[in-house]
Amino acid sequence: MAEKNNFKKIRKYLEEADVKFVRVLWCDNANIIRGKAVHLGMLAHYFEHGVGISVGQQGIPVMYDAVVPETNLGPVGEIRLVPDWSSLKPLPYSSGHARVMGNMILDGAAWGLCPRNFLKRMIAAAKSTGWEVRAAFENEFYLLRQTPDGIIPADSTVFASTQAMDLHREVIDEIADALIAQGIPVEQYYPESGPGQQEISMRYTDALQAADWQIAFRETVRAIAHRHNLIASFLPKIFPDAAGSGCHIHLSLWHKEKNLLPDPQSIYGLSEVALQFIAGILHHLPALMALTTPSTNSYHRILPHSWSGAFCCWGLDNREAAVRVPSDPGLGCPSHLELKTVDASANPYLALGAAIAAGIDGVQRSLTPPNPVNQDPGYLSIEERSAKEIDLLPNNLGQAIAHLQQDDILLTALNPQLAKAFLAVRQAEWQAMKDWELTAEVKTLLEKY
Repeated sequence: MAEKNNFKKIRKYLEEADVKFVRVLWCDNANIIRGKAVHLGMLAHYFEHGVGISVGQQGIPVMYDAVVPETNLGPVGEIRLVPDWSSLKPLPYSSGHARVMGNMILDGAAWGLCPRNFLKRMIAAAKSTGWEVRAAFENEFYLLRQTPDGIIPADSTVFASTQAMDLHREVIDEIADALIAQGIPVEQYYPESGPGQQEISMRYTDALQAADWQIAFRETVRAIAHRHNLIASFLPKIFPDAAGSGCHIHLSLWHKEKNLLPDPQSIYGLSEVALQFIAGILHHLPALMALTTPSTNSYHRILPHSWSGAFCCWGLDNREAAVRVPSDPGLGCPSHLELKTVDASANPYLALGAAIAAGIDGVQRSLTPPNPVNQDPGYLSIEERSAKEIDLLPNNLGQAIAHLQQDDILLTALNPQLAKAFLAVRQAEWQAMKDWELTAEVKTLLEKY
């Protein structure tokens, strides 16, 4: 009876919003956002059990729509993509359509290969230790124009240029309005370092909603840019001589509405649990990168002196460190952590869930991070970096895959099914694209991300 009442409420809500199609979305192991749309007239038939998709969908790489054999997935087998109706939003940029996030269900239970369920499991693991995880994704992206000679940036301005703000006011305002209409608070906007590059930051929220918002953010930005005859791309590295685009993850741990990270009495203003969480992320970071920077293109961006987190270290307000601890004047001590070695070619459910798993391991094993780094580690000699326990992170996807294959903590967190399929997809992409020039990567990936 409750299910029928809920359907009636949602149907009425959709009718009042003049919605004709409801898109049920999922994000696969190649971080392609996909969906199936149900017409409002047929919604009753799909309301409870969702739409069917092949199990093979979680074995498809970014280059083509065919299953990687090594995933052990294929044409046989069906799962249900069941809507999480709490995530339902009419689309302000696509009249008559609404979006809802889907959970992958097999035989009435969460499917082991569901990325969204992986994040739910890591949230539950954190909760079992007494924490609520709050997070935000901080996106950089390019606005581009298509010309007969190829793509070009939509402007030629520099970081925080007010000229760029004026040039792109209409599209940025429309993006912000659309995000806010979907319940996503917009905090800041500024043009980034690259020509045509933008950054719009969202407010932090609970971890699952943060990942859902990241999906909505990418969808919204790309759709509205298209309405302005622009291409929006989150690809980590588009132009060899211009800034890359990251998608930093901001994290904090809470208990009963109290932020557990600040400690005004400690030497760094951070609690013991915060330091242990940082230590866990740093310990697992070489393997974690297979999930947070999972494309071959990612590694064109992660370079010393590029503010992208190329070194396995942490620092207070240090934008060259992989983990930055931003100062918070309002509290007088840090309130959250920023993982910089992340980009938007990552599935947000997998990236955030894996970062949580790494941090939990650090706390459970009482790991201690090395001293924070207060300079650009790229200017230190190899001997100086060694003395300070600063390692250069993987410089290609193959190295990150190799680290993940040896990381029992992250593999166990993923579970054998998901780990096998994810690694097989990553390996297929690495083997296919490892020798490609940047121009070939951009041609294939530009509008995938």
